[in-house]
Amino acid sequence: MAEHHYLDNEEQSVVIVMTSGPSTPHRCATPFYIGAILASMDTEVHIFFTMEGVMLAKKGVAAGLSAMEGGKTILEFIRDAKAAGVKLHLCKPAMPGYDLASNELIDEIDSVDNAGALADLILSSDKSMYF
Repeated sequence: MAEHHYLDNEEQSVVIVMTSGPSTPHRCATPFYIGAILASMDTEVHIFFTMEGVMLAKKGVAAGLSAMEGGKTILEFIRDAKAAGVKLHLCKPAMPGYDLASNELIDEIDSVDNAGALADLILSSDKSMYF
């Protein structure tokens, strides 16, 4: 039987760039699910919402979306990720294009950042993933 190897206990970090949004709900749960798993394995995880992904941060949107019929809402996946220690970032330059104001954001968002912050996360992380 093959051994299962996960982390080698060295500190690691991952940034997940979330571009998927309400038009592709089937793509919206997995990033938070994977993020929660990685964070529970002592990995530093950041999810950066940009492009249509910023709409998931608007109050009411993620609460009304599921990746599959009868499944958990995307907001539940977001909250699971937060509970596991994932940090959530929102792309400020993308907000006007989706008519999103800062007073409309879900409480789970840790920071609203510019594209330079995303570049810093990508360059400083051990791994990056894109959804």
